[in-house]
Amino acid sequence: MKNIVTATVIAGVLAGSAALAQNDGSAQVKARQGQMRVIALNLGVLGGMAQGKIDYDAEAAQNAADSLAGVAMIHQPTLWIEGTSNADREGTKALPAIWEDNADFMTKWDAFVTAANDMQSVAGTGKDALGPAMGGLGDACKACHEKYQQSDD
Repeated sequence: MKNIVTATVIAGVLAGSAALAQNDGSAQVKARQGQMRVIALNLGVLGGMAQGKIDYDAEAAQNAADSLAGVAMIHQPTLWIEGTSNADREGTKALPAIWEDNADFMTKWDAFVTAANDMQSVAGTGKDALGPAMGGLGDACKACHEKYQQSDD
């Protein structure tokens, strides 16, 4: 599964090269929104299992964790170019603070990468391992969303 995720990520990067050449930022916004949807989908699977709302399935849990680790590997600076915040264009929740304090933003992303890798190492070992790993993912996501994403309120 890891090879499939890695190959998919690489193929997506290569396929997106032509779109990035235009560099109006549309491709980057769409790509990062897709990345966030993949993250949300797989967090839903793992969170549902951790909470007992979905029956634990070791293979499904591992697949979801592998997907999280796969999208965590995407080179983030490629997706977050200046001029693509919600102050610059409609259709994105990315706040200008991302570019005002990019080092902090990338530190928070690195925390997500670590948490995704931690989940990947335990997801298939049993339901009891999901809760603590979900805590790490939740903390990483919350830290980033609070400062860098427009609220839906």
